Amino acid sequence: MSAAQQDAGELSRLIERTAALQRIESGDRALAERVRELRAWQAARLAKTYADLAAEARQAPAITFFLTDLYGPQDFSRRDGQLVRAGPLLERTLPRGALRVLVDAIELYVLSAELDHAVGKALPAGPISPQSYACAYRAAGRPADRQRQIELIVRIGERLAQAVGQPLIGLALRATHVPAHVAGFGALQDFLERGFEAFRRLGDARTFLDTIRTRESALSDAIFRGDPNPFAA
Repeated sequence: MSAAQQDAGELSRLIERTAALQRIESGDRALAERVRELRAWQAARLAKTYADLAAEARQAPAITFFLTDLYGPQDFSRRDGQLVRAGPLLERTLPRGALRVLVDAIELYVLSAELDHAVGKALPAGPISPQSYACAYRAAGRPADRQRQIELIVRIGERLAQAVGQPLIGLALRATHVPAHVAGFGALQDFLERGFEAFRRLGDARTFLDTIRTRESALSDAIFRGDPNPFAA
């Protein structure tokens, strides 16, 4: 099986998982609303956790990209739907490294949504607090998926950092900007351009990505072991 066929098969499986999530939310409006509240709470937590990186001019675009384009409360269905339709075209016009960024981003979105559903179901009624969040996170379980979630975030960053070092990818993105928007794939194109530019400005990405892996892993581990104040660090 070729690399392109593997990507297509993986994308098909992710589409099925996305459709299943959408059916669940359509049939359970209370859960859908709770998940929206949860994602807003998580976005605020992430902004606080990475305020120091956001305050540095060199790292700010990269952390903004992570918090808004990868791991935020936004609805990514338009971007992901465009990838489904644009797949064959992108296979011809983009280097595989750039295409893998998109596939990984969809996997991250789907996995994060599945975990959000599990936590949302475990949350008690009322405003979300660090304590209620930690209890629901622990009740939802799936520690291996939590680690996978973190590794996907880091891997997307690694792929973008590699792409910045390949001039042909930058040229390909500039060449496809107008055609992509005209063809209706603007959200997809803008996502790639924001990621490429953020990591171009970042330069050496290793310390940045190690910080994300270390902080998110430490928090997840603290919650699962029942630390009474896992957010203290």
